[in-house]
Amino acid sequence: MSARSGRRERRLAALLLAPAGAVSALCFAAPVLWLGRMSLNESLPGGALREALTAASYVEFATDDFYLTIAANSIALSLQVTALVLVLTYPIALFLHRWQSPWKPIVVILTVSPLLVSAVVRTYGWMVILGDAGWLNAALRLIGAIAEPLALINNRTGVVIGLTEVLMPYMALALIAGFGKLDPLLEEAAATLGAPPWRRFWRVTLPLSLPGIGLGCLLTFVLAISAFITPKLLGGGRVFLLATEIFTQAIETLNWPLASAISVVVLAVFAGALVLYGRLAQRWAAL
Repeated sequence: MSARSGRRERRLAALLLAPAGAVSALCFAAPVLWLGRMSLNESLPGGALREALTAASYVEFATDDFYLTIAANSIALSLQVTALVLVLTYPIALFLHRWQSPWKPIVVILTVSPLLVSAVVRTYGWMVILGDAGWLNAALRLIGAIAEPLALINNRTGVVIGLTEVLMPYMALALIAGFGKLDPLLEEAAATLGAPPWRRFWRVTLPLSLPGIGLGCLLTFVLAISAFITPKLLGGGRVFLLATEIFTQAIETLNWPLASAISVVVLAVFAGALVLYGRLAQRWAAL
């Protein structure tokens, strides 16, 4: 390939990427830069703002045990939800990948169809199911399993249940896409060599599905730690997470610099998760 042809292809590639780059700069880079600049302003009593270049909001976040506890709880809850979503969704996605039936496309659509329903609607549905007078407690009392209603909402338990159900379709999409490298001939070869089912899964199926698992876990973790509606409704104002605290500081307390600083911390967590995923993806590619 000549140098002139190479330059022409680079210019063409730049021209084709220009619209996407402009949209990304306008819709992502600019708001993030504005957020970072807002976090350096000074908050005055009564919700007033003073333009400044101070790290007071970051210092307040890093030195206040309340905010550090919220950050730790948010990460722990997101990891817990991610693990539950993976355990519950992996068998479904693996079954759909292996299932050979004319009904398979319809079942796949049904699996991800909850994405067509607003998270607000689904969360309100869980409030009806998990409430003290909800269907689940009513059924358990009917069969004599409990004497008093179980506390399943307005606490961490309800938030975990709601987020797990809300995020399962995202994990399913990532896993189904990741199972593309899963060659059934390799599993058949392992079975021919005498490997029992559990060994075939552990040595063949699981390693080949690691890219899909990593992508699904990354997507689920990012969505879980940034979720607001589900923790706000099912937590009943008693579960304090980073997303709910951002809302509180921005809308109720009117401390926009602190809300922006917490948002930057969330973005830093996102960046850390992406770096970790990138390193793991490189290792998986070498397998």
